[in-house]
Amino acid sequence: MRGLWDFLQDPELVARFQRRCGLFLVVGAPHAPGKEKGTAVPNGTRINGETTRGHLKARLNHRQDRNCNYKHTGNGGAADCSRPQYEVRNWLLHFLFLLSAGLGHEIFYITCLPCIHWNLDPFLCRRLINMWTLVMYIGQVMKDLLKLPRPVSPPVVKLETRVDAEYGLPSTHAMAATAIFFTLLLSAPARVQFPFEVGLLIATTLSTLVCLSRLYTGMHSVLDVVCGVLISAVLILLTFPYWEAFDRFQLTSRISPFVALSLLLFLSYTYPELDHYSTTRGDTTTILGVCAGCSVGYWVNEQLGRTFEPEGTLPVPLPPITAPAVGRGACRFLLGVVALVGTRQIMKRLSLQILYLWYKVPKSDDNARRRKEIEVPSKFTTYTVVGLVNSILVNRAFFLLGLL
Repeated sequence: MRGLWDFLQDPELVARFQRRCGLFLVVGAPHAPGKEKGTAVPNGTRINGETTRGHLKARLNHRQDRNCNYKHTGNGGAADCSRPQYEVRNWLLHFLFLLSAGLGHEIFYITCLPCIHWNLDPFLCRRLINMWTLVMYIGQVMKDLLKLPRPVSPPVVKLETRVDAEYGLPSTHAMAATAIFFTLLLSAPARVQFPFEVGLLIATTLSTLVCLSRLYTGMHSVLDVVCGVLISAVLILLTFPYWEAFDRFQLTSRISPFVALSLLLFLSYTYPELDHYSTTRGDTTTILGVCAGCSVGYWVNEQLGRTFEPEGTLPVPLPPITAPAVGRGACRFLLGVVALVGTRQIMKRLSLQILYLWYKVPKSDDNARRRKEIEVPSKFTTYTVVGLVNSILVNRAFFLLGLL
């Protein structure tokens, strides 16, 4: 078992997959004729005068990757590289995997998940948000408790830098993709008529692409991805019998809004502490805030008797794809995204200004927003309001505009 663990965690396995897909690490020396540019380099080999990172802590002081178009000078500054340190030989797979990796980023969550609410069924959106929050919280906490490093570079090519200071196992991209696509697959048949086999094929394809994208971008080992998929699968199996009971509690219980706000805020403040700053706490607080806002918003809709869910006998047929329907859907998407992004920007700036004033922090101190007493309330408040706007106001605005 230990041998299998080490094999799946081996960064060379990731590097081999990258090379098979046409992504090659380029050593610092100029490319000589007849020399293979994509040959993997062993651990300890210098690239552009820099030594490899053999441990996570060694890379926290400078989070730029060894293989981006960037290098550090001796005094901690930065200098431009004269050439890129990786080579792409299959641009089709390159863009496919980058697009697939985007399915786990904030831009996806703030657009595609609400789009299900606006264009298909708020019920499905609510259930997806609940499962997304559960698996992401567990995954993020496991990362910071297990503290297993991401694949080292070299031999791996790193295409992302933002989360390089985070730990690796499990892959929350793999967890979220598995949870979202298969929760939708299991929930949709009771709401919408569609061929289950087609849905299964789509869910499997999309979740697989997201998982493979984490290997292609060099952000996770095979072990990270496999564990992420398995953890989400277990969570779905364990919680599936209780989904309907939780729906009833979330929508009808008088204490539902209080439980949502207090519990999720408590989880944000009690997130595991690290000896260095990581984006995991802020990202987790963002997710918990969205869930809190949406939970309260859906409860409010239920109390007001206007849920905007499909009318008639369930499951309803899929809406026909006509030019007017596509036009209205596009308008809903654009206006909804503008509303959510605008709300996010306003609340983010307002909350930071209030917290900076409260804690007497200079406005020029950008690093202050990393402090727990500022980061947690700012992100939780911002995204709780975003969730409220999405679940309560946006569909009502669509109704007034004649888009529903």
